[in-house]
Amino acid sequence: MPSTRFKQLSVLTMNTIAFTVCFAVWVVFAIIGIPIAADLELNETQFGILVATPILTGSLLRLPLGMLTDKYGGRPVYFGLLVSVIVPLWLLAEATAYWHFLVLGLFVGACGASFAVGISYTARWFTRERQGFAMGIFGAGNAGAALTKFVAPSLVVAYGWQAVPKIYAVAMTITAIAFWFFAFPEPERRVASRVTFRDQLQVLKDPVVWKYCQYYSLVFGGFVALSLWMTKYYISEYGFDLRTAALLAAIFVLPSGIIRALGGWLSDRFGAHTVTWWIMWVSLASLFFMSYPPTEVVIRTVDNGELRMTLGVNVWWFTVLLFIVGIAWGFGKASVFKYLSDEYYGDMGVVSGIVGLVGGLGGFFLPIMFGAVLDVTGVNSTAFMLLFGVTLVSLMWMHYSGERGRDRAGRSQVAPGVSE
Repeated sequence: MPSTRFKQLSVLTMNTIAFTVCFAVWVVFAIIGIPIAADLELNETQFGILVATPILTGSLLRLPLGMLTDKYGGRPVYFGLLVSVIVPLWLLAEATAYWHFLVLGLFVGACGASFAVGISYTARWFTRERQGFAMGIFGAGNAGAALTKFVAPSLVVAYGWQAVPKIYAVAMTITAIAFWFFAFPEPERRVASRVTFRDQLQVLKDPVVWKYCQYYSLVFGGFVALSLWMTKYYISEYGFDLRTAALLAAIFVLPSGIIRALGGWLSDRFGAHTVTWWIMWVSLASLFFMSYPPTEVVIRTVDNGELRMTLGVNVWWFTVLLFIVGIAWGFGKASVFKYLSDEYYGDMGVVSGIVGLVGGLGGFFLPIMFGAVLDVTGVNSTAFMLLFGVTLVSLMWMHYSGERGRDRAGRSQVAPGVSE
């Protein structure tokens, strides 16, 4: 019979692999959406809706699937979710009309709810002292977005965009089979069968939950939004081709996913508040400079001549700042869920579902807002102006909620049946 340690590592490994594949699928329109938009002659707002559609269902399903995970366990819920997206993903290759892509995108987007299932399933296998690191490793599956940035452009160039969803469907099938054989039921489900879904939703009355939702709408919602938007941004703003633009965008996506495990470790060591406080300030400073559009200033001198100055961030400095933001948000995604594991251990499924839902909705609405504001102003950097505003709101809320300089006292529960 496998030891508890073996089961812990096996579950964590399969959860992380499954989440990586799900995340790669969830943001697939970031790449295939570009040739689709060209074929269908979509404007910026329509493109924003196209890439954001899968994010909507993936976000809305996080709460109900998180609740189901609390009641029935992570293994059956996760497996059912993986299987459910295989057919619509394959059918994407056969779509021809805009509404086809939107409808199928809604079904494919269900895989985005894998986070709420996997984070709760992972947390139950580890003690509170190790949950931050374990959840950070699981959350590194966000790097699936980088996987799409690396793999999908080459597939599009070599075989056409239709090959991408078919190959992804095969990968999802293999992942689902492996998951079923190498995952194990958790030691004990945390919600008794007599507890109703209405009882679970009582946590919505806690205002602290909504504060964490705000934080996550930036560090995760902003991450998803830029994962979807940055390839197109590099093409339109700096004139790169698809593969080069996707590679540059991966500089943001890849470290933001991988660094999450370190963010979990730092949150375990220094506290969730301390880590979150600093990543907000780093984000605010970086987004300030990224928001500045290329500007030419003409200064009239004393001899009636003109002094011309060009202000703005060139592509290399922009990419450095984007990398810094990616690192900061990678830490932030881990620190927010460290808050949750400290305070809501027994309700991790439903609370992570709520916070994940709101964060995912940030990833849904932001690309649409990016496109709409770009259509109105014609200024690419307005996307970063919006993100600067969201960051400022988060910092103000954190400051005025009275948590500066301290971390909320965490609970001391340890998962039943799980050893140190």
